[in-house]
Amino acid sequence: MILEGNLSARVVDVESISPTLKRFRFAPEGRDEFPTAAPGAHVLITLRGPDRVWKNSYSLVTTPDQRDQYAIIVRRVKESRGGSHFLHDVIKGGETVEISAPASLFPIASLARRHILIGGGIGLTPFLSYMPVLRSRDADFELHQFCSEEEVSIFEGLLGNYGEGFSVHGPQSPTGLGDILSGQPLGTHVYTCGPEGLMDAVTRTARQLGFPESAIHQESFGATRGGEPFVVRLAQSQKTIHVGETQSLLEALEGAGLEAPCLCRGGACGVCLLPVIDGEPEHRDHVLSDAEKAEGRLIATCVSRAKSGSLVLDF
Repeated sequence: MILEGNLSARVVDVESISPTLKRFRFAPEGRDEFPTAAPGAHVLITLRGPDRVWKNSYSLVTTPDQRDQYAIIVRRVKESRGGSHFLHDVIKGGETVEISAPASLFPIASLARRHILIGGGIGLTPFLSYMPVLRSRDADFELHQFCSEEEVSIFEGLLGNYGEGFSVHGPQSPTGLGDILSGQPLGTHVYTCGPEGLMDAVTRTARQLGFPESAIHQESFGATRGGEPFVVRLAQSQKTIHVGETQSLLEALEGAGLEAPCLCRGGACGVCLLPVIDGEPEHRDHVLSDAEKAEGRLIATCVSRAKSGSLVLDF
């Protein structure tokens, strides 16, 4: 479910979890409560710096019944395009930000008999809202978190606040995906969020073990891979925009002052799809079917690029 509209929110708390992880809490402004957010939902936060604006998508780690506050956990990453640096270095508490209404693109499968949650690094965050809900439903579940050796104790401490039913695995862990997914009863669903390599491995292993496609769920947290620079020509506005090697097409559109449609910024929702008039897209999204990708008539601007040196978009 995707709700329309934007919300004004005030940063009421900033908590340091580790040198690279911070939890940010927001309270609603101009209303008593936030809208109900389904487990696994995310919001798009608009951050306005002196020279540019960032729009970043983050999973909510609060549960649906906590409507007086929303919370997110953000990692400060070296390769950040600036959004995580802005949150970590500038936001101290008391600031007002604009956030979207919550969008649910990674829901809990209501008919699943068992739930296997597999996170990698900061990809753990949507599962922090899953766990209390699954426990309240007396659902059968287990969570496996994969991370670097130096963060094992950090994630163990964080997850310890959510009760039992989790395991944290460092690089030396003897437990592999095959061990986790094999021997599961019929009706088990697997969910994964994290680096692309982990999600691909989870999906591949689950398929090999006979999981049906409908029982395999994943959510990208929006990491954007760069590529060759290209040029975009916009048929409606008659603008020509250059997209750099480390810049997404969506970022280039926003940098040119255009209000381009977007929501998840991870190629999962389809809100940012724009019509292609000419040129060959390099599809990297999880929305378009293989047939639609082959036709090349649409492009997800948040993650996809151009195979040809230029694209002409109906925008």
